[in-house]
Amino acid sequence: MSEVLQSVSEEIAQFSIQSKEDLENFRLAFLAKKGKLTALFDEIKNIPPAEKKAYGADVNALKNQAQTKFDTFQEQLTSLEESTLLDELDLTLPNIPHTLGTKHPLSVTRERITKIFERIGFNISEGPEIEDDFHNFTALNFPENHPAREMQDTFFIEKNPDIALRTHTSSVQVRIMESQKPPIRTLSPGRVYRNEAISARAHCMFHQVEGLYIDKNVSFADLKQTLYYFVKELFGKDTKLRFRPSFFPFTEPSAEIDISCHICGGKGCNVCKHSGWVEIGGAGMVDPNVLENCGIDPKTYSGFAFGMGIERITMLKYQINDLRLFTENDIRFLRQFKHVM
Repeated sequence: MSEVLQSVSEEIAQFSIQSKEDLENFRLAFLAKKGKLTALFDEIKNIPPAEKKAYGADVNALKNQAQTKFDTFQEQLTSLEESTLLDELDLTLPNIPHTLGTKHPLSVTRERITKIFERIGFNISEGPEIEDDFHNFTALNFPENHPAREMQDTFFIEKNPDIALRTHTSSVQVRIMESQKPPIRTLSPGRVYRNEAISARAHCMFHQVEGLYIDKNVSFADLKQTLYYFVKELFGKDTKLRFRPSFFPFTEPSAEIDISCHICGGKGCNVCKHSGWVEIGGAGMVDPNVLENCGIDPKTYSGFAFGMGIERITMLKYQINDLRLFTENDIRFLRQFKHVM
């Protein structure tokens, strides 16, 4: 072994390692890409051919010497660290409690809504979120030129323009009317999708719950009493309710449902547009054309339908002024509902 290699071997043997910092310095000095061993390997090209084999063997021996020392001290320092941590561990301290997750506020509201309607005879029905044109539009009396069919409102499947993400859970009601005979009393909660700009009051994905009641001699008075009962049960007896005339292709007559704003107490805020009232949904008597499209005789049966946004109701119930909070997964926001059941 040459004097240069012998000198490096002595440096490796004499290098003192007492800490992790020393171990890292040792690695940088000998084993790193810019270390001494790399430089010695690079010198092979300058060694005479007859001496290359012996030189290479000597440099490999130095590398093994350095690597063995590095591995040995690394194990010793790791064991020492673990031993120190164990000595410092206080086994008499109480254990860290296992914390459970909480229900999302939208899930809580959905459960409350369904329980209220279940008490008056409504059952729960669900359907696909990807729907065909008939169930999402045609059966519900949407004309071919209706604005809701345009791209600005609906997410259509590009390869099949007759398939889209459902824009309301009324499509579930169509499937129920097709498969069941009256009397029908069902509630359809679920996610819906509309191509809208995301803001404090709107989102492209949100949740709806829609109700349907079909039987003989069902009147608009039955609809009003059902919704009065629901609002008083969910928001309290002091909540005011009003109906405003409106238009929907699938109901006639139709009405918008407003309740007094719980966030501002009727004084006016960004959620109620400073009116003191907040729209929670729409309702009306099922259009005879819809009944006929679903195979139900409109001369024998009548019915009412209603629909509302779960996000909007949750905002009013818990005085939340920004709809985007529901989908941001901010743990600080969600923890506020830890004790809400």
